[in-house]
Amino acid sequence: MPLSEQEQRLLDEMERHLMRNDADVVSAPQGGRTLSYRNIVYGTILVLLGIGGLIMGVSLQVIAVGVIGFVVMLGGVILAITPGRGAGKARVEPERPSRPQTNNSSSFMDRMNDRWDKRQEER
Repeated sequence: MPLSEQEQRLLDEMERHLMRNDADVVSAPQGGRTLSYRNIVYGTILVLLGIGGLIMGVSLQVIAVGVIGFVVMLGGVILAITPGRGAGKARVEPERPSRPQTNNSSSFMDRMNDRWDKRQEER
């Protein structure tokens, strides 16, 4: 079922608004820290190995194996939540001009965001 013109315009405006606002939230670094996928994968593997060691230590009733399994699990969690090597450097975004420039080199999304801002200022 096709949308009416008004519904289509409203949907387009909502989509642009969400793309602009949610993209900013998702891409914004959390306190200058970004997690490394490599660390998350290695940490998860260590946690799984640690769980295996902990279960083996409990089932065999060997305390040392259980303690080592727990320490490996703890190390895996710490590794998974530590930021990557280059994560300390926050990328600085240049400030966008308040008025849109009539420049053909600007991206489609920038032009759409500028049009949205202009509409919001008119209200």
